[in-house]
Amino acid sequence: MRLVGREKLVRFCAAHGEARNWIANWLSEAEAAAWASPQAIKIRYPSASFLAGNTVIFNVKGNAFRLEVVVAYRTGVVQVVWAGTHAQYDRRHSKR
Repeated sequence: MRLVGREKLVRFCAAHGEARNWIANWLSEAEAAAWASPQAIKIRYPSASFLAGNTVIFNVKGNAFRLEVVVAYRTGVVQVVWAGTHAQYDRRHSKR
């Protein structure tokens, strides 16, 4: 997969160093993957949540953090939308 928005993860890891290893592993796996469907992601990340518009929410470090991406399965692109704490995620989505 081709990753777009890596700079958001760099900023996130600068603020939340305890998530750095998890994010580094996820980046490595995502870039090596060929996710053709949500099921392909679910096999590796069983706790991932799937929302409308090909949005995928990953639980980072035992669900202390959340990573929100949009996956374009046909073109093999993963766009990082947002990363933050679980509490920030809840506040962000309660306003929708």
